[in-house]
Amino acid sequence: MWILSGGVFDLPGKTEAVAALEKEIVAPDFWDDPQTAQRKMQELNGLQSQVNAWDDLRRRATDALELYAMAEDEPDMLAELESEVDGLSAELEQREFDLALGGKYDRGGAIIGIHAGAGGTEAQDWAEMLLRMYLRWAEKKGYKTEITDMTQGEEAGIKSATIEVYGEYAYGYLRAEKGTHRLVRISPFDSGARRHTSFAKLEVMPIIDDEVEIEINPSDIRIDVFLSSGAGGQNVQKNATAVRLYHEPSGIVVTCQNERSQGQNRELAIKILRGKLYEIEQEKIAEERARVKGQNVHADFGTQIRSYVLHPYQMVKDLRTDAETGNPSAVLDGDLELFINAWLKMQVGEDG
Repeated sequence: MWILSGGVFDLPGKTEAVAALEKEIVAPDFWDDPQTAQRKMQELNGLQSQVNAWDDLRRRATDALELYAMAEDEPDMLAELESEVDGLSAELEQREFDLALGGKYDRGGAIIGIHAGAGGTEAQDWAEMLLRMYLRWAEKKGYKTEITDMTQGEEAGIKSATIEVYGEYAYGYLRAEKGTHRLVRISPFDSGARRHTSFAKLEVMPIIDDEVEIEINPSDIRIDVFLSSGAGGQNVQKNATAVRLYHEPSGIVVTCQNERSQGQNRELAIKILRGKLYEIEQEKIAEERARVKGQNVHADFGTQIRSYVLHPYQMVKDLRTDAETGNPSAVLDGDLELFINAWLKMQVGEDG
């Protein structure tokens, strides 16, 4: 079983890592730094869980081979063997799928940014449709969400929105959604009922703990403060609590205005910046990997990943995996598992 010995899942390497961590945790000074110790304990628990699962799968496969040797002389045992093989196949498929969620931050929360493309009201309405779609998806998964920044469109929809999503594997799943989403429909804003094409971009970043080493030089950051926009009346901020952060080396701009204090908005802006910088590094790695493999792939935030067609026919199709459905209403209501699962399975194949 090649997956166990190398390639996607290096079982011997993981076993060595477990042994090394087990030595660390018995050192007398292990708990001198509680935060680091806690992080290493979580890492150890995760590795042990993975190793035990694959060890169990390998043991069951060995037992099945022995059962097969016995079944050649005992026809009555064939039904038992078939049942075990089916169970092993299902378990292997699940383990392979889990490998796609083995990234450094996959198990944690995510920050998603939705940005309307060119096209004015049409694109802004599409961006708001995507906002609802991901909020519904998160709700169905039992995840907690918080809209931390949103800019309304002039006539309808939104120009942009930033959402924090908290839940197990939120980032691992939402990684599949990063890119440009295309909508084709009869415009509700066109008096001539003509067909329009709209675009919106989705950014996805992990929520990274402060102790993780993402270097940000304070001298590279410029921060402006301004009055938060509100609905009017008592909701309008009287003090300058909103924050706009400029990271000069990367050109990243982050705006946060939904928290009650300037300090809270500043902390949130830094958190988003850390996630964006991590994603930039991951994109560079992906581009280099594609270059080495000879693939004509440009991995960036603007890559079109999916088309949603509401007219003249009904279809949603992922351009990376060819996964498609004829029920766009369900997709826009948050049923994204078909596309997310297809993309994750594709990642396992590419990594191998």
